[in-house]
Amino acid sequence: MKVFKFGGASVKDAAGVRNVAKVLSHFPDDDLLIVVSAMGKTTNALEEVVWADLEGRDPANVIDELVRFHRRINMDVTTDATRQGTELYEALEKPLTARLINADLRVPDRYYDRIVSWGELASTRIVSNHLDSVGLENTWVDARDIIRTDDLYRSARVDWSASKAAAASRLQPLMKSGKDPVRIVTQGFIGRNHHGQTTTLGREGSDFSAAIFAYLLDAESVTIWKDVPGMFNADPNRFHDTKLLSHISYREAIELSYFGASVIHPRTLQPLQKKGIPLYVRSFIDLSAPGTTIDDQSENDSLIPSFIVKPKQLLISITPRDLSFIVEENLSGIFARFAQQNVRIDLMQNSALAFSVAVDDTPRSRGLIEDIRGEYEVRYNEGCELVTVRHYDEPTLAKLLADKEVMLEQRSRTTARFVLKAQA
Repeated sequence: MKVFKFGGASVKDAAGVRNVAKVLSHFPDDDLLIVVSAMGKTTNALEEVVWADLEGRDPANVIDELVRFHRRINMDVTTDATRQGTELYEALEKPLTARLINADLRVPDRYYDRIVSWGELASTRIVSNHLDSVGLENTWVDARDIIRTDDLYRSARVDWSASKAAAASRLQPLMKSGKDPVRIVTQGFIGRNHHGQTTTLGREGSDFSAAIFAYLLDAESVTIWKDVPGMFNADPNRFHDTKLLSHISYREAIELSYFGASVIHPRTLQPLQKKGIPLYVRSFIDLSAPGTTIDDQSENDSLIPSFIVKPKQLLISITPRDLSFIVEENLSGIFARFAQQNVRIDLMQNSALAFSVAVDDTPRSRGLIEDIRGEYEVRYNEGCELVTVRHYDEPTLAKLLADKEVMLEQRSRTTARFVLKAQA
């Protein structure tokens, strides 16, 4: 069994849905579990429905456009008129129309998960219908019947033992059904808690879903199909002469992701690493492109420097008003406030009198500054960017830092990190 994951960009329109079938046709003899995200910007639109409902606004226009969008694609790629109407109606139109019946708006995150999850349910119905239309027999499976979670809405944690049991009872029979090959179409991003309520795994959760299914099924591999030919050592939109990272280790990929690289989330890699399941990042546009392999082999990790840039950073400096030392007692209280405000620290450094951090410039971060000012002297620089270089060398750093003001710097043997501000 191989696990394939197709993101929203790969199914953003009818041509994308057809291309999924084209990609699958290159694997005629493989058993495949196919994880599909919501189409295009559907998740963003469904979020707008949630915010409108919570704020007492009417999201009818957004819903109408969502329905029309999915209907157009479904009509374009599906030949079975009955399935065109009834299954899409059940997956998207009926739930959205009746969404406020017995809805508990007092628990916004739970309501969010219930509404936003419909994007995946609708997209997978359409993809499954199209595959049937072109002769690629498949079985549609509700991921919520397999992936069991806790009650942490919008960022649910997997109940691995319950999910393993569900996979054994619901997926294993399909894999032993005698069909040749077996193709299962299911959703990313969503699960169900022990109350039977829909949960989501957090944004970018579809990659994680693919890894969960691979772990539960002891899959041969996971392939994430993207509109780029693999992982690169830097963002091509910001750096010239970027290079493909053709083969890196789980550890290196997790490090890159932790520092801000957006291709693979660390949660995706952890279950794969536990069972030694390789992850491939390949292009759904050019199947001949070599792609990237991520596994337990690390000999290629240090061959190419990698650059990760996080813009729109605040560099915050926190100093006790009585000029006492920054010690464990101060830090524990400061960290508690960051945790309470849900502000993630991207970089931190302390001296005798100051504790400095780089964080995303968000309303939460701005609010935290005002909160801490009640007890500490707080200064900050806005408009900064955090640059991380893995496997650096001095000529590379000299070129990178030219015409930049270095506000803060950290180095280890393998990684250099800088908070920078462009010089006027």
